Amino acid sequence: MTKYLSMIGFFIQNQILGMKWLSELTNSLLNHTGIDTNTILGGSLHFFIFDTLKIFILLSFLIFVISFIQSFYPPERTRKILSKFHGFTANLLSALLGTVTPFCSCSSIPLFIGFTSAGLPLGVTFSFLISSPLVDLGSLILLTSIFGGTVAIAYVAVGLILAVLGGTLIERLKMEKYIEEFVSGIKFTDFEERKLTTNDRLSYAKNQMVDTVKKVALYIFVGVGIGALIHNVIPETFIQSILGKENPFSVIIAVFAGIPMYADIFGSIPIAEALYSKGVGLGTVLSFMMAVTALSLPSIIMLRKVVKPKLLGLFIAIITLGIIIIGYLFNMLQYLFV
Repeated sequence: MTKYLSMIGFFIQNQILGMKWLSELTNSLLNHTGIDTNTILGGSLHFFIFDTLKIFILLSFLIFVISFIQSFYPPERTRKILSKFHGFTANLLSALLGTVTPFCSCSSIPLFIGFTSAGLPLGVTFSFLISSPLVDLGSLILLTSIFGGTVAIAYVAVGLILAVLGGTLIERLKMEKYIEEFVSGIKFTDFEERKLTTNDRLSYAKNQMVDTVKKVALYIFVGVGIGALIHNVIPETFIQSILGKENPFSVIIAVFAGIPMYADIFGSIPIAEALYSKGVGLGTVLSFMMAVTALSLPSIIMLRKVVKPKLLGLFIAIITLGIIIIGYLFNMLQYLFV
């Protein structure tokens, strides 16, 4: 029985999530066109085509399923559910809510404003704001396809812990006065929820899938392109000299290298995959991904419109310190995951 379960798990990991069949098909098609995938150009093309197709296939499926589920929980209903809980439980539920919202950090801010103006505790809304871009079901599936289930689950777990602790700390420090005045002035209207048919929900899920894919397509192309460059062009010795395990500042460098970039989790994973293949530590790779998704400059600029500098600075400090600690922790315990 154990043998068969192992075979099923191996098949799911390699053929369904990892899409080895697609990798082999891409390799075969390139070879038929006269492109040798063992060369730098051929290897880069294979990486770009395969990773792009794999991400779009998984992303489209996941967004459709998640959006269909979300159709049962519109913002008004979500607010009502969250308002019934307090303290740690409320923060945890808010962080978990963030995992089923396929948003980048910028598109999470309008929901953050809505929750805050509706009177939810500040710490609860920040737990959502941290979790939403950082961890989601999509990242769990994609990370599983590249790094395996253990790493993917651990990544989601530490992301949720960071979201809960960050939101809890902000609430304990009583930072409500550092929200911009216009947010509290927004009147929340409790709209009556319209009954949706199954066709309505399927249509909503399809529209969400198309809109989300359109929004992230550019970042996926850029991310996969950078990943192909790292994977096949940039020498491994150069990468390791900067981000290798021998450099004690590799995690910090990765975090601050990720902040100026703007991408969601789907655009950063191909870069992480390429860095990992060059021998960069697991914690360094995960720290880079977290910095790209949770601390991008555009999202920080947008958040500044909503919160005052002191609260913004606290938010950035909590996330930065948390990501750095997570990075060093994963580097030290990498032997447990690989």
